[in-house]
Amino acid sequence: MHFLSALLGVYRAEIGLVILAVMFVEFVRERYSPTVVSVLGACAYAALGLIDEKGLFSVFSNSAPLTIGAMFVLAGALIRTGTINRAADFVMARAEKHPRLAIVEVMLGATVASAFLNNTPVVVVLIPIIFKLAQVTGVPVKKLMMPLSIVAVLGGCITLIGTSTNLIVAGIAADQGMRPFGIFDIAPFGIAGTLAGLGALVGLAFLLPSDPPAISGAEGGNAQDYLTELVVPQDSELIGDAIGSLHIFGRSVVLIGLKRSGAIRRGDLDEEELKAGDRLIVRVDGTALMTLREQGQFELGIAADSATSAREGTVIEAMIAPSHPSIGDRLMDIPFLHALRVRIIGINRSRHLPGPDLADARIRGADRLLIAGSDDAMRSLRDNHNLMGVDISRTRAFRRNKAGIAIVAMAAVIVLSALNILSIGLAAFIAVGVILAARCIDAEEAWGAIDGDVLVLIFAMLAVGVALEQAGSVAMMVGWITPLMKVAPPWALIFIVYFAALILSELLSNNAVAALMTPIVIALAHQLGTEARPLVIALMIGASACFATPIGYQTNALVYAAGDYRFADFVRIGVPLNLIVGLTVCGALVLLG
Repeated sequence: MHFLSALLGVYRAEIGLVILAVMFVEFVRERYSPTVVSVLGACAYAALGLIDEKGLFSVFSNSAPLTIGAMFVLAGALIRTGTINRAADFVMARAEKHPRLAIVEVMLGATVASAFLNNTPVVVVLIPIIFKLAQVTGVPVKKLMMPLSIVAVLGGCITLIGTSTNLIVAGIAADQGMRPFGIFDIAPFGIAGTLAGLGALVGLAFLLPSDPPAISGAEGGNAQDYLTELVVPQDSELIGDAIGSLHIFGRSVVLIGLKRSGAIRRGDLDEEELKAGDRLIVRVDGTALMTLREQGQFELGIAADSATSAREGTVIEAMIAPSHPSIGDRLMDIPFLHALRVRIIGINRSRHLPGPDLADARIRGADRLLIAGSDDAMRSLRDNHNLMGVDISRTRAFRRNKAGIAIVAMAAVIVLSALNILSIGLAAFIAVGVILAARCIDAEEAWGAIDGDVLVLIFAMLAVGVALEQAGSVAMMVGWITPLMKVAPPWALIFIVYFAALILSELLSNNAVAALMTPIVIALAHQLGTEARPLVIALMIGASACFATPIGYQTNALVYAAGDYRFADFVRIGVPLNLIVGLTVCGALVLLG
């Protein structure tokens, strides 16, 4: 023990670097998630006394992770109120009329949206739209999916809130005594890189693969899609209206067929007039299904007793057990439907939509049902040993009447921080309070919208950064680098910082690289007597604008899986894009920074 204490007393800085090197190796090996590696690294520094208790817990006072969490909640409110969904439906409507122009609109829209929203949910929402655009336009889906991630990453580099990486760097820089960054302080350089990237993407499109993805669900279906039927009530105001005039159809609600007098019709049904008792067979995502239930224009689903309404009681989710005796039978013949006063309002099957309609769908094991009914009926369903995971549905209807509040709250954060009336963190925190008070989103859903894995990673890497400073490892690294940097002209420092961050972020977590490099870059600038701000901006953008690997950024990983790309596909177009965007951003920093 005495030997260890002596060793730590003499070689604190070196031991700090050894732990950091081990962390880098584990990041690359990917045996554990980046978050786990970061937490274990922080624990190692604490256990060895390389960071004291005050330093360890000081990271929780950093505003960057809290701001990121608040922005997650605000983005969740936009999703919960149906704002994002309506925007996606608008895009799909445009695609039907102007498919080629819609591609340009989607890409530009993703760029702009990613400047103000977390770009990960933006890409998640747009992935099925990209599949649809590929079908409508005949453009191979692989020529559209990767560009979606690229433009989302570029858009995130335009503002301080565009990526969590920007906020992390800005938070650490403020803790280091630098003048706080405004929301649009990086915009001139981010816009320059974005324009260069968009131009390069158009010119390098021939490098994108064109083979079809060899994956299930390539048609862009949603794993949460349900088959249901919308029944026209006897006293409905919609009787006599053409089906094509209904405003319910879009990306989330897709008409499959019309069931009338027991016969199912498919094809072009836009001019068909609705009659009492008509059943519209639709594919619908869970949230849109619950919204239709709440609106009450149609009766939903099937029931043994026509007097049982889908709007009665609560909605429960249940999975068909593999041992269910009705496997292979029609859904309409399932015993509990006749024994209880319930209504089946939707059926979901992984990677496949059952049919031909709800009543005649053949039951399979693991099918998920949405069932509406009284509390007594729900208790009976919970006791049914042929059903699994019976619980109140977590799927909720859109709160469209609250959409305006959510939009104004997000806009207020942007405007107030842009005008330096409030800091980004404070404005976002107040906005969260407003949307919670206005019930744009429930508290449970708000906390669920926060990506805890990202926040834990950030806090852990902040702790690692503090440990490296307290151990003297940062000073040691700066001491090694300074003699080399002194011979380089000031403008070259920007290029070195940018491409060092870029290369590391192509292999490791962007947020981890940002948290580690920020104190080193600031200390290096002070040591060399040069302005730190351009170097910090170069670090921000360099750590985000990564296109050459599917692990370079979260959205790359999303489209990598959805589009069934190969690793080499990213390298082929990503490397020239990295160079073009990087040289443009660095050039702008040299000229304007």
